[in-house]
Amino acid sequence: MRLVGGVPRHVPLHPSQQGWRWDLDALEAAVSDRMQAIFFGNPSFPSGWVLNDEEWAAVQRISTERQIRLFYWSAMEAIVFGGRKVVVPAALEGMRDLTVTLGGVACEQRMIGWWIGWIVASEVVTPQLGMVHIYNGLVASGFNQLGAISALRADDHPAGVAEWERRHDVTMEQLAGLPAIPAPGGWSLLLDAQAAGTTAPDLSAALLEHKIAATPMTAWGETLAPRHVRFVYSNEPVERLAARGERVRAALR
Repeated sequence: MRLVGGVPRHVPLHPSQQGWRWDLDALEAAVSDRMQAIFFGNPSFPSGWVLNDEEWAAVQRISTERQIRLFYWSAMEAIVFGGRKVVVPAALEGMRDLTVTLGGVACEQRMIGWWIGWIVASEVVTPQLGMVHIYNGLVASGFNQLGAISALRADDHPAGVAEWERRHDVTMEQLAGLPAIPAPGGWSLLLDAQAAGTTAPDLSAALLEHKIAATPMTAWGETLAPRHVRFVYSNEPVERLAARGERVRAALR
């Protein structure tokens, strides 16, 4: 965005006992006649934020009333927990031609590094998007394309989501009583290091001494993010996650 002279307006998330929630007042305040697009991923990485009905309604209303495009990162779209429905924004009323969907196989199909993705958009903007890709993208190799096709046709997604949810739930059980924010979807969740009496870099270093890699979010935002460390549970078996609580509490002593 900045490369073409745009100025991003960030809309913060706020933690709750049910997960992160969007500041809808700040979203409204960010809207202006100069706004060209809204961009977010759902679920969000690294917070695990999943839009609720009120948040989707706000996006739909702003986009349709002002004819503002939504650039939607859908890489984790179907990794949602607790029986939540998968929302496809292009299917919402009035959003079909306003939505640019950015997808790929890295997350849902567990194919990090395969560099297979796609864009779904209206024919009005597709030529411009294609031009951007020519100068910024890579050509996918043949075996990558064949592998992605096989993964997309596989019938293992529900089982994968169920296992990710189990790992998330075990992580939250291990962090019970600590300022960890649940993630209704995605691969990771955040813990507020400052609320735990330390800083994110110091907690990250202490956790590493106890054989836990938790990334400080110091480069992921301006005010709220730097307070947190990220726990990625997606690639850890439950047996390893079951030892996390004792190690985290030892790091906080």
